Amino acid sequence: MEALFGQLFAGASLGSVLLLAALGLSLTFGQMGVINMAHGEFMMAGAYTAFVVQGAIGDAGVALVVSIPLGFLVGGVLGLVLEMTLIHRMYHRPLDTLLVTWGVALVLQQVARDVFGAPNVDVRAPSWLSGSVDLGVTEVAASRVFILALSLAAVGGLALVLARTALGRRIRGVVQNRDLAETVGISTRGTDRLTFFIGSGLAGVAGVALTLLGSTGPTLGTNYIVDAFLVVVAGGIGQVKGTVIAAFGLGVLQAAFEYSTTASIAKVAVFVVVVVFLQVRPQGIFSIRTRSLA
Repeated sequence: MEALFGQLFAGASLGSVLLLAALGLSLTFGQMGVINMAHGEFMMAGAYTAFVVQGAIGDAGVALVVSIPLGFLVGGVLGLVLEMTLIHRMYHRPLDTLLVTWGVALVLQQVARDVFGAPNVDVRAPSWLSGSVDLGVTEVAASRVFILALSLAAVGGLALVLARTALGRRIRGVVQNRDLAETVGISTRGTDRLTFFIGSGLAGVAGVALTLLGSTGPTLGTNYIVDAFLVVVAGGIGQVKGTVIAAFGLGVLQAAFEYSTTASIAKVAVFVVVVVFLQVRPQGIFSIRTRSLA
């Protein structure tokens, strides 16, 4: 029984990582329709930010606390630059954005190799995240509990922004009907930039969190980008609540498959389940309501 509970929490832990990786995509892909293959490299940038900050500060605990907002800023600025230079020319051309951002991803990977070298680097976990936490039925790594809490905090913050702020109302207005939003004075270009900044910044936060699970390298983001897109599509395009459910659902499902098979077979099985689910419900768990006549 303890092994089963441990495996289920491992699934929830994996779901929290997928959630952090997919949360930004729920904005840039779900809300804006941009297929950003460089999203994983923004995660990589956040991870390297944590490495640089720890090297400058020294204290692992303080460095982690500083790295989270700084990783958000670094990822957000990279996303903003990408949107202003390339993406804004390719709205409503998803295949073009896929190819262009794939090229950008390769460039960013090479830049990381040139700056930090080919071997992976390690970021030390703070002492207060070492060891495990006793949950009664099982013990789990403290770092994974922290990532779970961080992902839930990110979801709560994003939901609060979308539901309670003027920016959130503008984002929802542009998504529902871009032309109508422009007629009432909403700057859709400014909204697009801020949306891309927030979505990319969340990728940077995910990268900082991933340093607690393993080493950081130029291809860090490629390990998560496909799974993140699966989460967004399965949850429903542009639906944050669907992203949350899909992330934890797929994480627990993969952990359940791994309990009786291997990790590689479990990943294939999860992919098959998602494909079958999308055949039955192509809009995902939730579908977005729009007022567009197009």
